[in-house]
Amino acid sequence: MITISSLTLQRGTKVLFDQASLTIFAKQKVGLVGVNGCGKSSLFALLLGKLHPDSGDVFIQTGITIAHLAQEVPNTNISALEYVMQGDAEVADLLQKIKQAEAEQDHNAISQLHNRLYEIGGYNLEARASRILNGLGFSKSEHSNAVNAFSGGWRMRLNLTQVLLSRADFLLLDEPTNYLDMDAIVWLERWLQNYSGTLLLISHDREFLDHVVEKIAYAHNQTIDLYTGNYSSFEEQRAEKLAQERSLYEKQQAKIEHLTKYVDRFRAKATKARQAQSRLKMLEKMERVTITQLDSPFSFKFAEPQNCSPPLLQFDQVDFSYDDHQVLQQVNFSLNPQDRIGVLGINGAGKSTFMKLLAGNLQPSAGSNFVNKDLKIGYFAQHQVDQLNLQESSIFHLMQLDPKIREQQARSFLGGFGFQGDMAFGKIENFSGGEKARLVLALLIWQKPNLLLLDEPTNHLDLDMREALAFALQDYSGALVLVAHDRYLLKATVDEFYLVNDKKVAKFNGDLDDYQKWILERRKQDFSDDVVQLKSKNNISTPKPKQTPTENKLLRQLETRLEKLNQEKERLAIQLNDQTIYQPENRQLLEECLQKTALIEGEIKTVEEKWLTLI
Repeated sequence: MITISSLTLQRGTKVLFDQASLTIFAKQKVGLVGVNGCGKSSLFALLLGKLHPDSGDVFIQTGITIAHLAQEVPNTNISALEYVMQGDAEVADLLQKIKQAEAEQDHNAISQLHNRLYEIGGYNLEARASRILNGLGFSKSEHSNAVNAFSGGWRMRLNLTQVLLSRADFLLLDEPTNYLDMDAIVWLERWLQNYSGTLLLISHDREFLDHVVEKIAYAHNQTIDLYTGNYSSFEEQRAEKLAQERSLYEKQQAKIEHLTKYVDRFRAKATKARQAQSRLKMLEKMERVTITQLDSPFSFKFAEPQNCSPPLLQFDQVDFSYDDHQVLQQVNFSLNPQDRIGVLGINGAGKSTFMKLLAGNLQPSAGSNFVNKDLKIGYFAQHQVDQLNLQESSIFHLMQLDPKIREQQARSFLGGFGFQGDMAFGKIENFSGGEKARLVLALLIWQKPNLLLLDEPTNHLDLDMREALAFALQDYSGALVLVAHDRYLLKATVDEFYLVNDKKVAKFNGDLDDYQKWILERRKQDFSDDVVQLKSKNNISTPKPKQTPTENKLLRQLETRLEKLNQEKERLAIQLNDQTIYQPENRQLLEECLQKTALIEGEIKTVEEKWLTLI
C-alpha cells in the first residue's frame, strides 16, 4: 500500500501540492492525470525518493519493490537482450553470487542460490526477455544489436522492456506509449491488464487509460482527487461535479453580492456599524467555492478551405525505394475532397514514407502521380517540429508566415493554442515538446489547407490539446489523411482506413477493433506468457460449451502429457537437491539439468494453457 498524507511540495517558487492526500492499495491500477505542469512527474520523483516533501508524509509499505520507466538510456554497446535482462535485478544479483560461490567452491551456497534462481524463473529470463522484446516490436534479429545502434524512441522501448521484466510489485510508468506504434500499444495494454501488481500510470492516451486503469487520480488546484472507474467514467463524474460547483458558485456569488452591498451601505452609519462589521467578518470567513477548470485551455478551429475539384491527387502503380530497399510497390490510390482516411500498419511498414509521397516531399521511384493545381497541403510531421527556429518566438514564426497579420490578431490566434501573454514572445528553446508541436499545428492551421496530412500529430500533446484537436478536425471540411497511434483521435475523425502492409497500400475493410484483431492474429502469441504472474485459474468463471469428441480426445492427450512432464520435473528436482551435483566435476551435468528444467517448465505452461481453453 502507498499512502500520501497532507503533502505539500514546492519546486522553486511554484507550489505543486498543498495538503494533498492519496492512497493506492495493493494490485490497484491507477491513472494519474492533470494539465502539464501540475506535478505528475514530481509525484513520481517523490515516490522514487528523488524528491522530499516540504511537509506531509509519504508511506510505502516495507518490502515493496518499485520499477519505473527511466527517460534516459546509457550509451552502451552491449546487446539489447543483455541490457533488458538487467531489468530483473534479483536474477542478475543471483548470477553474480553464483559466480562468486563457484570461485570459492562453496557448494552449499551454490545449491541455495540455484534453488532460488529456479524458484523465481531465472532460467527462463532470456525467453521472457525475448517475448517482451517481440511484443514491443523488436524483430528477433534485433535482439543481438547493440543498444547504441538504436534510435532514441527504440531505446525507450528497451527501458520499458526492462521494467516489464523486473517482476516488481509496483510499476511507475510515465508516458509509456509515447514511442510506441499501435500494435505495440495493443500488446502493452494486454500485458498490463494481466499484470497482478500495483500500477500508477501517467498517460495522455485516453483509450489506453480506459483499457488499463480502474481508478483515476486527478491532480489539480494543488490537490489530488481519486475517482473510481476508467478515464471516460472520470470525465463523466468530473462534468457532474463541475455542474454542482457552478450551481453552488452562483448561489455563493449572489450571497457575496448581498453582503457586500450591505457593508458598503451601512458601514459609515453609527447605528448599523456593528451589523456591517459582522457582515464583513462573515465575508472574510466564507470559504469560497471555486469552479473546477474543466473547459480546455485550447480553443481553435480550421477556416473554410478553398474548394478543389476531384481528385486532389492520384497514384498509379507507384513504387518507392530507398537506395536498393523497396518500401512501397504498385500503389494505386486516389484522394477526393472531404475524404477522411486513417492509415494503419505496423512499425516500419512504410506509413511515413507514404505520407511523404502524398506531401510531395518524396518522389516515386516508378509509376505516375497526379496533383490537383488547386491543392494546398498542410503537412504535420516530426521533422517540422525540429526545424523551428529555437531563438525566435511563436509570434515571430506566425508573422514570418503571414507578414500582413496584425500583432493583436496574431496574439489572439496563438492564444487559442495556449500561447498567451508573454509566452507568445518567449524563445522556442524554452518550449516543451508538446508546446513545439502545438505551434507547428497552429502555423499549419493558419495556412487554410484543403488537404491535411497529419503524421503522429499527438506525440507530446496532453489530453486537453488532443481533445481540442479532435473537435477541430471533426469540423474541418477539407480532406484528411491521418497516421496516429491515438485510437480516440482516429475513431473521432476518420471515416475509413487504409492498411500499409507487405509494400502495398490497400483499403482496410473494418474498424480499429478489427485492426487490433488483425494485429493479434499476426503475432500468434499468447499474451499471458509475458506477464509476471498469471491470473488464477479460479478466475475463469464463464461456462464453456460441452466438449466435442475431438476436444475430449485432445484433453486426454494433454493430461497424459502433463503427467509425464511433471514426473520428469520431479526427477530433475531430486537431482538438483543432491549436493554433489554442485561440485566442479559435475558442472556439465548441472547445466544439463537446469536447461532441461527450464524447457520442461515452459512446456508445462504451454500445455496447461491449451488444457484451460478446452475445459
